[in-house]
Amino acid sequence: MDSIAQNNVLIIVGGPTGIGKTTLGIQLAKHYHADVFSADSRQLYKELTIGTAKPAIHEMEKVIHHFIDRISITEHYNAGIYEKEVLNDLDKYFLTNRIAIMVGGTGLYIQAVTDGLDKFPEIPDSVIQKISRDLSNNGIEFLQKNIISKDPDYAKKVDLQNPHRLIRALAVIEHTGESYSSFLNKPKEKRSFTPIFVNLDMDRTELYNRINIRVDQMIERGLLTEVNQLLTFKNLKSLQTVGYQELFDFMEGKYSLEEAVELIKQNSRRYAKRQLTWFRKDQRWQTFHPNNFDGIKQYVEDEIKGNITE
Repeated sequence: MDSIAQNNVLIIVGGPTGIGKTTLGIQLAKHYHADVFSADSRQLYKELTIGTAKPAIHEMEKVIHHFIDRISITEHYNAGIYEKEVLNDLDKYFLTNRIAIMVGGTGLYIQAVTDGLDKFPEIPDSVIQKISRDLSNNGIEFLQKNIISKDPDYAKKVDLQNPHRLIRALAVIEHTGESYSSFLNKPKEKRSFTPIFVNLDMDRTELYNRINIRVDQMIERGLLTEVNQLLTFKNLKSLQTVGYQELFDFMEGKYSLEEAVELIKQNSRRYAKRQLTWFRKDQRWQTFHPNNFDGIKQYVEDEIKGNITE
């Protein structure tokens, strides 16, 4: 690692939904006189506010936040675009600042920033549609046999019950003539910073109670009105998210409001479990209760002293 990277620090606050990442991120930003870079794939969208638990206006007035309200729900966006844009903005930021804070629960976005993503060629929609028709006509077993035959290495790693992964891999194989696994784990570009990973966790009962309370608060703050204004856009990819889909279903008469709210709570808890699993897989994350600010601050200071040169 070169001296430039050693002198720049990206403190990353990760963890499940509803655990208090925003509050801690602002605390750290104030302490280090730093900006916050959001790593939340839904807070990017201007039209999604209450259901994505964006920082309040008064919070963003105290600390500069990047990558919130950046694009419209109608715009195409993904982790690859995020990686490119955040790295570009961080390079500019680090010209005059040494420490930045990243806050969010979208693990893939964080991974894109710290490690880089595997690069794949653009695949024509026609190829993806063809593989999708194979699934519809022949079942998932057909795709499973194809991936085992054409890319046995990837077949050993992939969830063979996940049709989206199989379609993606087979489309890449068909379009490029190369195995899907040949595009994985190639050398990534070096980063201009040293990441420090802070993972937030707590007792499940405490976390789930926080999630349930937050959903009730979202309803009280007008989530139903926000969702109603987006009803005509309900099929957009950007709106395939917890808190919106359940209320769309309520508006179409599939559930009562009470049932929809309970589904939001249930699906939020499930999403939190998936996030917890993601962050546990990476041993670089040091885990803290969100209330342990002194412990977190000490850990960050130790990491800076141990890994960063003056």
